[in-house]
Amino acid sequence: SMRRTRCPSADALGRTLLLGLLLAVSLPLPSGAQPGAEDSGGEIPNVLLVTIDTLRTDRLSVYGYERPTSPHLDRLLARGARFTEARTVEPLTNPALSSMITSLYPHEHGGTRNGLRMRRGLSSLPKLLADRGYLTAAFVGNWTLKHRVSGLGEHFKTYREVITKRRWFGLFKGEANAADLTDQALAWLDKYGGRRRPFLLLAHYVEPHAPYVFHEQYAERLDIDTSRGEPPKEDRYDTEIAFADEHVGRLVDEILGDPGLARRTIIVFAADHGESLGEHDYWGHGRNLHEPNLHIPFAVIWPGHIEPQVIDPPALLIDTAPTVLGLLGLEVPESFHGHDWSPHFRGEEAPQERTTWFQAHKGAVLTAHEAENARSGGLLQVGLLAGGMKEILEVRGEDLLLFDLERDPEELRSLVKEKKEPSEELLTWFGQVAAGLDQAGRFPPPVLD
Repeated sequence: SMRRTRCPSADALGRTLLLGLLLAVSLPLPSGAQPGAEDSGGEIPNVLLVTIDTLRTDRLSVYGYERPTSPHLDRLLARGARFTEARTVEPLTNPALSSMITSLYPHEHGGTRNGLRMRRGLSSLPKLLADRGYLTAAFVGNWTLKHRVSGLGEHFKTYREVITKRRWFGLFKGEANAADLTDQALAWLDKYGGRRRPFLLLAHYVEPHAPYVFHEQYAERLDIDTSRGEPPKEDRYDTEIAFADEHVGRLVDEILGDPGLARRTIIVFAADHGESLGEHDYWGHGRNLHEPNLHIPFAVIWPGHIEPQVIDPPALLIDTAPTVLGLLGLEVPESFHGHDWSPHFRGEEAPQERTTWFQAHKGAVLTAHEAENARSGGLLQVGLLAGGMKEILEVRGEDLLLFDLERDPEELRSLVKEKKEPSEELLTWFGQVAAGLDQAGRFPPPVLD
């Protein structure tokens, strides 16, 4: 039988977090002897994290989409290690990005839904690098990432909420568009990026989030018919990708256009989650663990250090922090649950038989009253993927789904017969998630309007 990766223990969280914090103050700075540092002229590498909201893998031309939605991302991802089977751990923005920087699952960091803060005092990639002298900054264009509702600002020296627009019919849920976000990130880079201190910069773009604004300037390139007025949602979604791609390109080109800066900057590109465009009678994201929600583009680019390659074994968004630390030659804290891919970029065999774990929760928590039982009461599904077989347990109805993704990539035919029991592994994972949510429910409630 297939060897499976043991899922992380929720009851070990406190112990591992303490160890992670102790490691954070004791690990050495990278030196000229560390991987890549010598080739970077002895300088400590910068880190650029670029994330795009609600971005489906199969709508990017670099992943085979017939429309040229993403010329800038195509060029970027062709220069590094691109993952074909990467997934988020939860298809909601705040939980996903909190997991990305802490390498914890949502039930462990506590920010399980938009509008719920993660717990304070956690170790994270930006905190670990700030302890080593890095300048850390984040530019976020989504209301769910405001510090007062997410807690993410604790992890960055500069945390800029670029809220300049209203996406939903001009009425509520503020955000930035991609042009605004890149302008502000470039201004920060212009001011701080040339200093001797290395930087970690996170830029999170909100497009192509619903309600899918139509960007007419890309219609001709994408062969979209505008003769009958505004096109349907699927076409508008593609123009949103093209818009984000152009402005991500401006940010990335600022680094890649300078060969010296490019060789000393690690770039991680990812989506926080995908988007269902009608599959399984669902539009949106967050409430199920089907592939349109989970499957994400994910790549690590470091010119001169990571050879262009395509990686097929399963990856998770929580692999970001361990992989960056591995590239910097730093030890990965015990509290981090993600996988360090840096040895595989240098030719070590990748873990083909890895089991990956997922959870889905209800959507945004908008009032303090809602927040009282929002964590434990918000869990909808838990799932795992092992050997191409994906198992999903719907928590409330206790329905079980099982899909062979190789034979049935659209997840149309569940292989479960009536009243089949979930696997022991899935039940164990469900128990750990539930226990973590119960513990997280005792965190202080968020401050909400």
